[in-house]
Amino acid sequence: MDCLFCKMIAGEIPTKKVYEDEKTFAFHDINPQAPTHVLIVPKKHIIGLKEASPEDAEIIGYCQLVAAKIAHERDIENGYRTVYNVGPGAGQSVFHLHLHLLGGRKLAWPPG
Repeated sequence: MDCLFCKMIAGEIPTKKVYEDEKTFAFHDINPQAPTHVLIVPKKHIIGLKEASPEDAEIIGYCQLVAAKIAHERDIENGYRTVYNVGPGAGQSVFHLHLHLLGGRKLAWPPG
């Protein structure tokens, strides 16, 4: 498989790892959009949210719980955002499902 995130999870490409457990791998985004910008990636390769199956619902939700844990550890619980970009039109550039955790600054609404 020629997936960038799968190679990062396997340790073939260096990353700034933030968190890892049996289901997920989290690391700093290489182009951060906030003081905290972490990507939470399921170890299971899922192309994206629109390609996910009902069996993937648990890992999709689990990524949100990992984001909350990291936000707590980073002391950004007063305001952070989690985002799944779906497809190139939304900015998805790596086609392995990943959740963005952004915080550490005031986040405007609407995003974009």
